[in-house]
Amino acid sequence: MKRLVLAIDQGTTGTRAMVYNENARVVGSAYREFKQYFPKPGWVEHDPEEIWRVTKAVMKAAVKGRRIAAIGITNQRETTVLWDRVTGKAARRAIVWQDRRTASVCERLKKRGMERTVRAKTGLVLDPYFSATKIRWMLDNDAGLKKKAASGRLAFGTIDSWLLWKLTDGQVHATDLTNASRTLLLNIKTGQWDRQLLKIFGVPKSLLPRVLSSGSEFGWTKEGVPIRAMIGDQQAALFGQACYRPGEAKNTYGTGCFLVSNTGKKFARPPRGLLATLACDNVGEKSFAWEGSVFVAGAAVQWLRDGLGLIGNAAETERLAKSVPDTGGVVFVPALAGLGAPYWNASARGLISGLTRQTTRAHLVRATLEAIAHRSADVIEAMGRRLRALKVDGGATANGFLMQFQADLLGIPVLVSEFSESTAWGAAKLAGIGTGVWKHAAAADRKLKYRRFLPKMSRAEAARRRREWRAAIERTART
Repeated sequence: MKRLVLAIDQGTTGTRAMVYNENARVVGSAYREFKQYFPKPGWVEHDPEEIWRVTKAVMKAAVKGRRIAAIGITNQRETTVLWDRVTGKAARRAIVWQDRRTASVCERLKKRGMERTVRAKTGLVLDPYFSATKIRWMLDNDAGLKKKAASGRLAFGTIDSWLLWKLTDGQVHATDLTNASRTLLLNIKTGQWDRQLLKIFGVPKSLLPRVLSSGSEFGWTKEGVPIRAMIGDQQAALFGQACYRPGEAKNTYGTGCFLVSNTGKKFARPPRGLLATLACDNVGEKSFAWEGSVFVAGAAVQWLRDGLGLIGNAAETERLAKSVPDTGGVVFVPALAGLGAPYWNASARGLISGLTRQTTRAHLVRATLEAIAHRSADVIEAMGRRLRALKVDGGATANGFLMQFQADLLGIPVLVSEFSESTAWGAAKLAGIGTGVWKHAAAADRKLKYRRFLPKMSRAEAARRRREWRAAIERTART
């Protein structure tokens, strides 16, 4: 009987479960969205209990009663969950990575001169994106939680830890290095929670999970299935795309865009505006990477659909973009949750310029897709390294217009993975290697195939487009 591996891909807007066989073929899958909460401008929350219910439902639908050899978990990173160790229930709604409510806390820490220390130890910047200030906000704004934290009854985790706790029936409180490296609390050089960082952010160590390598044995479900991989979504995509060697990079087009470049087994200081983070090598052990995080990509298309009602679904955007020769002078900077890399401007707000009476929804849609490509180009330029090609994955890679425009802006081939769900594949591959479904990464990587988009635009025209974009970014920063 063929051995099957289950990947749980817990994302920002929904949870996907995918079952892979020994030939790396998907033999079962299920997806379900869950509710997004926006209590105030700039605030984004999820219900951890709903995420768990949805996760159980998609697991059941994808597995269909078949025997599973191993489970790999990958997840939205930085999103912060607190729960009661005794009841096993979430203490409140989770604060999502997109949430900006702690911007003022970050500014105060910067004024105290803390950013240099934080960046040296974590590879990150002081930004509300990460988990530490979210934890502190929860404790400062709920006396009951603060009391439970002091007594040791409260547990913290990113979503991977929360799912692991639930899958093991409260037996295991752990995370992996990649998720831990996104909290502002882990020293990425030592791979340990850092006492000085805990003091800076006022986070009790008793809250924290145990930290393991991504390819570790994390525990067993009640049904006796081993959980053999846990890895943050962007690092999972890097692993899924077989970017094991220094200089290899991938870009994932999801709710946001996340470009990650492998830098090898030794720490390398990232260029200004980019982050250093932890990834894993071809067997799931610690390695380093540079990352550029764009907060809004697919979320901008979602806003066109849900906020403005301009489209019925994301699939319409390619046809609409191609129905006009250009944007008609419209430029959209989708700073709907501030600007991430390489600008790190939490107060920036979205900007649409160049509107006229001739502007149509097709122009706005095209400007939105072009903006996604421009923001990715911003990150790649900040990296300062000439890429031979860019491997890409994520739902938006199905949009041929976006992929072609990305290749045109960068002047290099864009390679679209046949596995658009490279995040899930990365988690499954790592879990499968850990349980012997595949002997090594190379055995699984033989299944990888790519669709190529080659640049067609002249370099002079691409440079002109980039100049226009930078001018729009400057206007956004002043708003």
